[in-house]
Amino acid sequence: MIITQLWNIIYGNWHKFLRGDVLMPLVTTKEMFEKAYNGGYAIGAFNVNNMEIVQGITEAAKDLNAPLILQVSKGARAYANHTYLIKLVEAAVIETGLPICLHLDHGDSYELCRDCIDGGFTSVMIDASSKPLDENIAITKKVVEYAHDHGVVVEAELGTLAGIEDEVKVKSEDSSYTRPEDVQEFVTRTGCDSLAIAIGTSHGAYKFKPGTKPQLRFDILEEVEHRLPGFPIVLHGSSSVPQELVAKVNKFGGNMPGAVGVPEDQLRQAASMAVCKINIDSDLRLAMTATIREFMAEHPDKFDPREYLKPARAAIKELVAHKITDVLGCDGKA
Repeated sequence: MIITQLWNIIYGNWHKFLRGDVLMPLVTTKEMFEKAYNGGYAIGAFNVNNMEIVQGITEAAKDLNAPLILQVSKGARAYANHTYLIKLVEAAVIETGLPICLHLDHGDSYELCRDCIDGGFTSVMIDASSKPLDENIAITKKVVEYAHDHGVVVEAELGTLAGIEDEVKVKSEDSSYTRPEDVQEFVTRTGCDSLAIAIGTSHGAYKFKPGTKPQLRFDILEEVEHRLPGFPIVLHGSSSVPQELVAKVNKFGGNMPGAVGVPEDQLRQAASMAVCKINIDSDLRLAMTATIREFMAEHPDKFDPREYLKPARAAIKELVAHKITDVLGCDGKA
């Protein structure tokens, strides 16, 4: 009996003994956000879909000793399978030793959030922002109660971002800025741990019209910060859509005219305020796709996926390192 119990302990925690140390488990964002808020920086929340994306992100974070949020959308779970994604993130924890939070991005139902909580996620987002305020509160509160009972934190959303990304599809005319006068009631009644607000960011690679001056509504952010002192705020749709990557995509057969993102200096300003989490997805896709398109064009004889995914992974690593150091300011904060 005793031998069997010891074997079960060792087998269930084999990864902790690989290097003779104790593995840091997946963490929630609670401590991350407290440090970020007080330190005037933000944590990068990077969407993951496959092994190379996970590796590129986490290798950059390890080199820079940065805390990290890896987030999975409903679409990513459908594409890669919940179990595969969980194991990839667990592998990243083993390889890096970093504090990593595994987060559900844009959960659209209580059932999806519950499944992710039961399946090992340490943070979930319930997005009922398209609902009337009272309905948004009721749905969010239900998720919060289940999550908190299981030691998981919850992100909610007020205001509606425009754009298209995975399962999120909102027309510009249906988007709306967050009303600062609603935030205190919402947070008090739901008990959520962080709040995504709408101040001008949007999903996808076409955030602003070409020729216009992109500008976030810092007046809304300031008012929210005033009404919720010390409370962590989240920005969705915060890719900067680097124009050199757009140009590379288009040069090698792509068709992305007019793709414009959020200026990085404005994201850095938001990170110095109440924003503790900044979501980045489209920039990762651009880095990977631009690199693969270039490789394919320059090496038409190649067909081994490892040969074009290796430079694509390196491009993601370079992009994430830049974001951590120059935009988020969370290097050295793990």
